[in-house]
Amino acid sequence: MFPAWLGLLGAARAEDVPPRAVVELFTSQGCSACPPADRLVNELARDPGVIALTLPVTYWDYLGWKDTLASTSFTARQRAYASMRGDRQVFTPQAVVNGAATVVGSDRAALERSIRDPGTAASLPVPIRSEVDPDRIVIDVGPAPEAGRTAELWLLPVARAREVAIGRGENRGRTVTYRNVVRGMHHVGSWRGAPAHYEVPRTALAEADADSYVVVLQAENNGPGRILGAAKGPGL
Repeated sequence: MFPAWLGLLGAARAEDVPPRAVVELFTSQGCSACPPADRLVNELARDPGVIALTLPVTYWDYLGWKDTLASTSFTARQRAYASMRGDRQVFTPQAVVNGAATVVGSDRAALERSIRDPGTAASLPVPIRSEVDPDRIVIDVGPAPEAGRTAELWLLPVARAREVAIGRGENRGRTVTYRNVVRGMHHVGSWRGAPAHYEVPRTALAEADADSYVVVLQAENNGPGRILGAAKGPGL
C-alpha cells in the first residue's frame, strides 16, 4: 500500500536546477557536537543547487540514546568512504562533498569552500533528469563527458524534515530538526557512459517515512567514489 504522500505527486517533475554539489552529513542524535552541523544542513538544503542529505550513524548509540533515524548501512558507507580516501577518518559531524572532499560538518567556511571548489564541482559532469508518474520513477542519465566513465545509479528515499526530541545522552532535552534524512538506498542499475534510461517501480519510495527521493550516480571501485551526477525529487 502506498503512503498518502505518493498520491500527491502525480506527474510532478523534479527540480530543474542542475545540482553543483551533493553534501552527505554523517551525524548522530547522541553526538553533542552535531546540532550545529544539523542546522547547517538545514540552511544548505534551501540552496536549489545543493543536494544536502542527512545520514545518521549508529556508533554513538552506546552513550545512552539510540538514534531513532540511524542505520548500520550509513555507518558502513561512512567507513567505506574513509577506506577509499585512505585516511580512515570516521567521526561526527562529518560531511562528504560529491563523494570526494571531507570536512567537519559544522565548519561552514570549509564546507562552502568544498562546494565552490572547481575540482570538487567538476565531479558532477553527468546530467540526470527524473520524474514521477503514477506507477514509476523515470530516470534519464546523459552521456559521460569523456570515454571510459562507468558508475552505479542509486535511488535514495528521503524524509524531507523530521523533528526529534532527544530524551537521554549528550543531547538530552534538545529537540533537533533533521533535513533530507536518507531512509534507504536502492541500486537501480549500472551505467556505462552512454545516455541511458531507467524505470523504477514507484513502490521503491514506500519506505519508512520517506516523502521524496534523490538519485545519485556514483563511481565505484570496491567502495563509493566520486559522485558524477544527481537529481532530486519533488519538494527538495
